Amino acid sequence: MTGNTIHLRSPEFGDIPEMYAWENNPEVWQVSHSIVPLSQFALEQYVLNYSDDLFTTRQMRLIIVLKEDREQLLGAIDLFDYNPVHRRVGVGLLIAPAHRHKGYASEALKLMLDYCFETLNLHQVYCNISAGNALSIHLFEANGFEHTGTKKQWIYREKQWIDELFFQHIRK
Repeated sequence: MTGNTIHLRSPEFGDIPEMYAWENNPEVWQVSHSIVPLSQFALEQYVLNYSDDLFTTRQMRLIIVLKEDREQLLGAIDLFDYNPVHRRVGVGLLIAPAHRHKGYASEALKLMLDYCFETLNLHQVYCNISAGNALSIHLFEANGFEHTGTKKQWIYREKQWIDELFFQHIRK
């Protein structure tokens, strides 16, 4: 999938060093709900065994790269919990710190929404965002997501309970 400035592609073996840095960044753990670091071996196995068959795995990860330099990794966008019966999927997005605030996240999200609604013929795409994550809330609201629920005291982080917000983008 290609937009104005970015391209979305499957993970490749050469992506592992960057993915390793992302997956082992405690800042990312707060968003992804990971609690343990990933080994390089685990990421190698993930890439070697990667299947982009959404119908089988119920998930898909695409790497966000520059359109003009497809070796320049900007981040990743994931689909998860794909449900073909109810025609919905969750979406998660990560932009590497050096590439934030340049419009890449919004462009990647728009490309993925087009794919979900036009190619997969889904009814809705949803996401979960920690209540204090103002940048993510703004990103998803600006791209047609609506806050439809709150999971009270859902996340325990740094000795306090944090609400998690549920957002939906329902196809019109």
